[in-house]
Amino acid sequence: MGGPAVQAHLDPGFATYVRARQRTFVRAAYLICGDEHQAQDLVQQALIKLATRWSRIKDENPDGYVRRILYNDAVSSWRRTGRERPSAVPADRVVPDPSGAVAERADLIAALRELAPRQRAVIVLRYFEDRTEAETAEILGISIGTVKSQAHAALANLRVNFPALTTSSSAQESSQ
Repeated sequence: MGGPAVQAHLDPGFATYVRARQRTFVRAAYLICGDEHQAQDLVQQALIKLATRWSRIKDENPDGYVRRILYNDAVSSWRRTGRERPSAVPADRVVPDPSGAVAERADLIAALRELAPRQRAVIVLRYFEDRTEAETAEILGISIGTVKSQAHAALANLRVNFPALTTSSSAQESSQ
């Protein structure tokens, strides 16, 4: 994060915060964008933005600030570049993975990629990070009603694009 002059001015609390939270932010960013390198770039940019405001934000809610940057930057990136993702293997030559769990995970990630960025952000916050509707709304800067409608639409899309979700949730409901 810059040369010695920049690092000399960093609050030691900032470095501690980054070490403690960086892995969590990269995981969340990956779930939102579906690309490891882009996730790392998003987190790096978010932490740079946080560093410039650390003295004002450190005693408030730096996690919320970073998450909001992550989700907003992911949406902005998607708008600039679209949904196309480069692939090393042509689509007509995809070899299915023999491991059911790995294949199911890949299908889920592909289904998440098909969601609109805001829907993906809502799903990650609500179901991966186990946030309330109010927390999700605050982080994304949207209303609770928008969180509900985006979650509803996203889950409907996932049920269509990832049928195993419906199968596993039906199995869980019948076992209860």
